[in-house]
Amino acid sequence: QVQLVESGGGLVQTGDSLRLSCAASGGTFSNYAMGWFRQAPGYEREFVGAISWKNDNTYYADSVKGRFTISRDNVKNTVYLQMNSLKPEDTAVYYCAATLGRYPAVRSSTYEYWGQGTQVTVSS
Repeated sequence: QVQLVESGGGLVQTGDSLRLSCAASGGTFSNYAMGWFRQAPGYEREFVGAISWKNDNTYYADSVKGRFTISRDNVKNTVYLQMNSLKPEDTAVYYCAATLGRYPAVRSSTYEYWGQGTQVTVSS
């Protein structure tokens, strides 16, 4: 059983940056591909980006490509989401997720484990 805990959310202004972290425990972190999703009020949860188990393959939603970067540290059992040039439409609760599938996956149903989420609010 893998436990995931996100941190780093907050209130920022348009154009600012934030780095989210997701700390994993209870499993062999390097065996899992990791994903980031977000959910805004009144909207379904959507894919943001994902990274392979070996840290050599990433995939992003078009809406964040070029602004967000996913990385992972398999020694610290942590995955990161660096968010630059933030926009009000990035406001959402951000979730990290883990899958034994090992390769970046877009569909939320692929992921077996989820964190509790961290709120990101971007003011205009």
